[in-house]
Amino acid sequence: MTETTPETLLADTRAALATARSELETLLGVKGPRTEADTLAPYQRLQLALSNTGHRAGLLSEVHPDKPLRAAAETAVQEISAYATELSLHRGLYDALAAVKMEGLSPETRRLLEHTLRDFRRAGVDKDEPTRARLKELADRAVRLGQDFDRAIREDVRSVSLRPEQLAGLPEDYRAKHKADAEGKVRITTDYPDLLPFRTYAHDGEARRQLYVENTTRAYPGNEKVLREILEVRAEQARLLGAASWADYVTEDKMSKSATVVAEFLARMAEVSEGPARRDVERLLRRKQKDVPSATRVEDWEKAYYEERVKQEELGFDSQSVRPYFEFNRVRDGLLTITARLFGIRYVPVKDPAAWHPKVESYDVFRGEEKLGRIHLDLHPREDKYKHAAQFPIVSGVAGVQLPEGALVCNFADPAVHSPALLDHDDVVTLFHEFGHLMHHVLGGQQRWLGFSGVATEWDFVEAPSQMLEEWAWDPETLRLFARHVETGEPIPAELVHRMREANEFGKGAHPRHQVFYAQLSLGLHSRPPEDLDITRTMVELQKRYSPFPYVEGTHFFASFGHLNGYSAMYYTYLWSLVIAKDLLGEFQRHGLLDDATAIRYRDTVLVPGGSRDAADLVRDFLGRPYGFEAFQQWLEKV
Repeated sequence: MTETTPETLLADTRAALATARSELETLLGVKGPRTEADTLAPYQRLQLALSNTGHRAGLLSEVHPDKPLRAAAETAVQEISAYATELSLHRGLYDALAAVKMEGLSPETRRLLEHTLRDFRRAGVDKDEPTRARLKELADRAVRLGQDFDRAIREDVRSVSLRPEQLAGLPEDYRAKHKADAEGKVRITTDYPDLLPFRTYAHDGEARRQLYVENTTRAYPGNEKVLREILEVRAEQARLLGAASWADYVTEDKMSKSATVVAEFLARMAEVSEGPARRDVERLLRRKQKDVPSATRVEDWEKAYYEERVKQEELGFDSQSVRPYFEFNRVRDGLLTITARLFGIRYVPVKDPAAWHPKVESYDVFRGEEKLGRIHLDLHPREDKYKHAAQFPIVSGVAGVQLPEGALVCNFADPAVHSPALLDHDDVVTLFHEFGHLMHHVLGGQQRWLGFSGVATEWDFVEAPSQMLEEWAWDPETLRLFARHVETGEPIPAELVHRMREANEFGKGAHPRHQVFYAQLSLGLHSRPPEDLDITRTMVELQKRYSPFPYVEGTHFFASFGHLNGYSAMYYTYLWSLVIAKDLLGEFQRHGLLDDATAIRYRDTVLVPGGSRDAADLVRDFLGRPYGFEAFQQWLEKV
């Protein structure tokens, strides 16, 4: 493994900054009429130097096992971001780009120039010098605060100590790998491989409540102060840029176009999900009342457990019954097999010397004999690693210049630690979802211009391809390709998959309704004046209004809600994209999930173009019409 040290990482960062400054000097020194070759080309080389170094540092800050190197990576991100902000407010650079004549440019290049000039104006390049200086100061501060927020979440792992009998109900392999210590106690952490099964299967309600409280107070109270500062910075940025709020500012260049449209969308989503959510919760409550006859509500820390009870006892499906069919290695290999078939590609394992950890698996991606890019799979938990599941870009592809490279970062059971390493089906769905982002990054990473590479579509569309790929984790035909019993080798029975799917339909009303709460929190915190904001009270009010599950006293979920940093006001994008995904899926349902012609048409019309066209146009090309809300609503209301 190539040795990356804090010193070499920072040296590489400063070399990239030097390259960028050199390209800027070249660009600004052009005499006479400006052209694509003498202005846009050096601007792209400048952006490449920043992008390559910034992406790499951003990933290493989240996943590298060495704390000093993670700290150096955070410094690198700050330096790259600071220079990128400086450029976005550089009036001379803006004027140079604006001087390039649109006439004679290809449609794609004209689109790039239009978007680039728009983004400069949105950054405040046309403001006076004092305002630009303040905007630069605020942007740099926002980066540092965001790193503080994310670091606190990543490093704050909490736990509960339980008696072995309090693990009753959990799978045998889970209990086998959680042995009692010298004092006779078992430690259960808030890391996903511990947390998710415990809240679903553990019979001990008090133990589930304790773990829930620990999980929903991670990074508190420190992140309350950090979040307040983030909100203050964003509110001032929006004011200086002429927007009524950060929510108004940040949605302006998305599919939604405005915070008002987002609010209307969420109101519609709340309305259509209210009835289905109420039916789900009433069913959960009836089941809870068998245990607690006096119960009048289902708590947030009980929903996963009672969903599982309903599925087992009323729908004839036990989630634990499918776990033996989802051994980690087979799931990973099956995912690669299915996506290779769907998208007409193949994966070639490589030992990448630049990988940041020995357990990272790397593959080159080919279409025929053409190499498209490289992917890295970092799929198992370790101390101080990113705690959730996400795709991280490392290199954004540019045709003829560099191939795309991306990493999938998750936290699933490790076969080297647990034998067998069995996954819940929810883990399988998560893996398919995140791999959808990776496919978009690679397949869409063959663009001429960096600005359109990979997942460069409007932010409220980026979840649609990944949400749609989840469907392949529910189909009997695709599951038989890899889901085999860990002991017998028998493929998962179609009848069991059908029962699993029917059981999954239960809860589909409560889930989007609870997602409306998350989205309203994200939007609401960025719509109100921060000086008047009580974050906890706002969270409690919105949960009471939108979520089917009540607030649990003493918890502060927002402190570990990482999307409040990365997505800011735009958590709505998951629901917005889900509506589109359900519409896209209809084409596959009509022709078959493994229909080659449909899959290739989808690949070429939706994924391959990256951000070179508006997302609505890509979807229209595939569907033959604009997308609509009807497919989602029919799915939601179907009993």
